[in-house]
Order: sequence, then C-alpha cells, then structure tokens
Amino acid sequence: MPLVTFAARRRAFLVLLGLPAVLFVLLVALGPLLEGLRWSLYDHNLLRPQRTTFVGLDNYARFLADPSALRALANTFLFTLLAVGLEMALGLALALALWADRPFERVALIVMLVPVMLTPLAVGLVFKALLSAEFGLIGHWGRVLGVVGERGFFGDPRAAFASIVAIDVWQWTPFVVLILRAGLAAIPGELLEAADADGASSWQRLRLVVLPLLLPALLLALLLRTMDAFRLFESVFVTTKGGPGDATNVLQLYAVKQGLEFFNIGYAAAIANVTLACIAVLAVLFVLVLRRADRRMTGR
Repeated sequence: MPLVTFAARRRAFLVLLGLPAVLFVLLVALGPLLEGLRWSLYDHNLLRPQRTTFVGLDNYARFLADPSALRALANTFLFTLLAVGLEMALGLALALALWADRPFERVALIVMLVPVMLTPLAVGLVFKALLSAEFGLIGHWGRVLGVVGERGFFGDPRAAFASIVAIDVWQWTPFVVLILRAGLAAIPGELLEAADADGASSWQRLRLVVLPLLLPALLLALLLRTMDAFRLFESVFVTTKGGPGDATNVLQLYAVKQGLEFFNIGYAAAIANVTLACIAVLAVLFVLVLRRADRRMTGR
C-alpha cells in the first residue's frame, strides 16, 4: 500500500485546521445571507407588510437606475482606492522604519496600535468633535486659516470626502504596519547579508530582495483592508451621514437608510447583496494574485 505523501498530509492538516472556522461561518452567516437574498427578490416595506409581492430582480434593476445608489457605489470604490492606497504606502514606509527590533521600535509600534484598538464609531465621534467648524480644535483653526470654508470640513463636499479618507487612514495604517513588519521579520537575514556582500545599494536591496519576499504580506494586508474599507459605515454615519448631499454616501450607509429610515427592506437587501458581491469579486481577484505570487516565489 503506497504511503501518504507529505503534500497530501499537509493539505489534510490545513483542511482540518480551517474546518472549524468554515463551519462557524456557515452556521452563523449562511442563514442571514440566504434570508437577505430572499428578501431582495420581494417588494417588502415595513409600513405596508401585508402588500409584500415577489418582484424577482426588480430591486437590482432599481439599483442600476437609482442615481443615489450609483453615486454611493462610485463613492465606495473611490474611498477604497484612496484610503487603502494611502494606508499601504504609509504602512510600508513605517514598517521599514520600524524594522529594527530595538526598544524604541517596539514602544513606537505599541503606541501606533492604539487607534486599531478603538471602535470605528468612537473614532468617528472623536474626529467629528475635532473637525467641527464651531468648536473643534482642527475645524476651528482650519476655518480661521482658510484651509476650509466657513462651513468647515464636513460642510464642503470635497473636504468631507477627504476627511473620511483621513479618518480611515489614521485608524488603520497601524494595522498594515503590523502585518508588513511581521513579513519583514520573516525575511532571512542571510539574503540581506548576501545582497550587502554583492555591493547592492539600499534601493537595490529593497527593490530586488525585500519587496519580492514581502509580496505575500503586502497582498494579505491589501486584501484585508480592501474588504474592510468597502464596508465603510460607522465613521460616515456619525460624522457626515452621507452629506453634504451625496458627497460621502456609501453603499452600507445607503442600505441602512433604505432599510431603517424608509423601511424598504427588499431594496435594502438588494443593496447589501450588491456590496457583498463587489467584496467577493475583489477578494477572489486578490486571492488569485496572491496564489500566483506564492507560486512564483516557491517555484511550484
């Protein structure tokens, strides 16, 4: 009887390792997901529940014809692109700066992780106070110095959108730093010493040795932050509530408005499903890129 190969045992171990998490997600999330998918096929309003009718894909067609929904979709993509892009750039720079495992770097990393420990709702409330045009420390001086208009950061469409991006960058850049610093710590020191012995400059060592070996960590941080940024809700809800106008309206906020303010449960479920579909597509793309990068690094 042939022996079980190491690769087969490794795959079986990984499957068993991930099985409890998969079962937990299926038990907790599958029911609500199916229920949301079902309600998205109905015209169901809590103000007239007795007149619920099956409408098929009409709610999704309504989404494609709704200017506010399309603006929320565009805002969500733009926010994700800007926030995650800035977080990755700043996170990489800070991770490289804190690469050395000295007491100062350890203390600095601990201090930097404080924003990650706060809830987005609390962070939003803090920045709402700081950026307020009337009494906020940053908002008042920004108005006095002419950085923003009289309506303050949350009164101007561009300033409001830039503000929610800045809030997200402030809170989640340390999370990217943590992932990338772990990736840097896993790089074998022998490779860096060999690069130095070959006369490589700092830029060449970074470009030819560090970044290729750091690519899996970069893609992992990019995947996690993209999925989370696309679900933006709390900080926008407590700061701008989607305003001024639709300048900061995002998909999650628009779904909540439709469900809890206008009681359009069917349409709100359709918006939530569109959000989930976008996240799933982005996650699949990133996983494919990650697997390709892993195969290139391992030669398999």
